[in-house]
Amino acid sequence: MLKEFRDFAMRGNVVDLAIGLIMGAAFGKIVNSLVSDVIMPPIGLLLGKVDFSSLFISLTGIHYDSIAAAKAAGAATLNYGAFIDTIVNFVIVAFAVFLLVKQINKLTAKFSPGQAPPSPTTKECPYCISTIALKASRCPHCTATLPKTA
Repeated sequence: MLKEFRDFAMRGNVVDLAIGLIMGAAFGKIVNSLVSDVIMPPIGLLLGKVDFSSLFISLTGIHYDSIAAAKAAGAATLNYGAFIDTIVNFVIVAFAVFLLVKQINKLTAKFSPGQAPPSPTTKECPYCISTIALKASRCPHCTATLPKTA
């Protein structure tokens, strides 16, 4: 059973999945930093010096100066600023994944093995080397009668 588990764990797709998971976690940290450190501060500045990560509503009705103060007092809070940050984070990750999948689909369409290349619709005139329609019996350029093809 141990050998069977080792064979399963060392199979290519499991290792690829593990690598993808690790890369995804690292990419998530980069995007999180991009959102919280680069994107949201200018948006907050444009909207009147608002720090989205500190926006919250105290559900107890008592005003607190910060989320930390509310949590220290044991108050329930609705942290909608953190939710806005998370939504922006998701949109950026989703767009990056969309671009990645789009590129992968484009590459696999070009290089997929076993897929027959498209049928030609033109051929070359043997006399004047012009490109002509596949079904042509005379060349429109040099007017030569073309040999019959099977």
